[in-house]
Amino acid sequence: MLRLPDHWVWDSWYTTDDDGRHHVFFLRASRALLDPERRHRRASIGHAVSRDLRNWELVADALVPADGPAWDDLATWTGSVVRGPDRRWYLFYTGVRDDGDHAVQRIGLAVSDDLHTWHRFGTKPLVEPDPTWYALDGRADWAGEAWRDPWVFPAPGGDGWHMLVTAHGKDGDGVIGHAFSADLLNWTVRPPLTRPGGFGHLEVPQVAVVDGQPLLLFCSNLGARAAEGAVWAVPGPAVTGPWDLSLARPVSCPGLYAPRLVRDAGNAWHLIGFVSERDGAFAGELSDPFAVRYTASAGLQVV
Repeated sequence: MLRLPDHWVWDSWYTTDDDGRHHVFFLRASRALLDPERRHRRASIGHAVSRDLRNWELVADALVPADGPAWDDLATWTGSVVRGPDRRWYLFYTGVRDDGDHAVQRIGLAVSDDLHTWHRFGTKPLVEPDPTWYALDGRADWAGEAWRDPWVFPAPGGDGWHMLVTAHGKDGDGVIGHAFSADLLNWTVRPPLTRPGGFGHLEVPQVAVVDGQPLLLFCSNLGARAAEGAVWAVPGPAVTGPWDLSLARPVSCPGLYAPRLVRDAGNAWHLIGFVSERDGAFAGELSDPFAVRYTASAGLQVV
């Protein structure tokens, strides 16, 4: 478990270094804000290291909002980390600015040689929504226009990189946005990998192969299906989709939101998410890992 006495912790993402140490990057904001709903506009990206996914050593923050005026000067939100062919580490993150009406979200990049010291790549967003397929309607909810939570992974054939994004389709419903790059730096936005399916947004998407089955994992608390569950898994033909949201099943992990599938030292899959509520209040801490398995009859389950 990772709990900070002075900060709330929520969305997280993971990678493993050459020495087998697990690195978690997570959103954090001061508990001095008192109201946890205010945390979204005060978020920075924290960093901790562990040998066992349970005991974490806090290290220096990875990234904070840029000095303004900048496209990411309000907050830095959820992302993912991959290692490039050059052996450097690439942190794709959501940058947020406030245009006075809503939070404008774009995808940026920071690069590191050691996972500890990060430098922004350029001064502009790396990936922006293409209005051919994605809504640019300035929604007035807390999240504003959805273009966030990039999940980057190598193409199965080794010919490039895919990015999944929390996005809104042209009709305003939640979809999984998609972009492709040959080199991690230059990205082409492509059509969504899902059709609208009763979810107001599909947050913190991730793909992985669990027990031989390619899965899309996401969470959602908005839309017609929100009452069925908060965490969802969808089987698909490959990690690149496409994904049929009518096949989505809730994953039973009460009290957790935005979990990630993480491999332990034995290569077994676990879920780690943030504890959203305890004793009627927002907890804001990361859980211990929960072992999971997948079966066609029951879907993704905590065991």
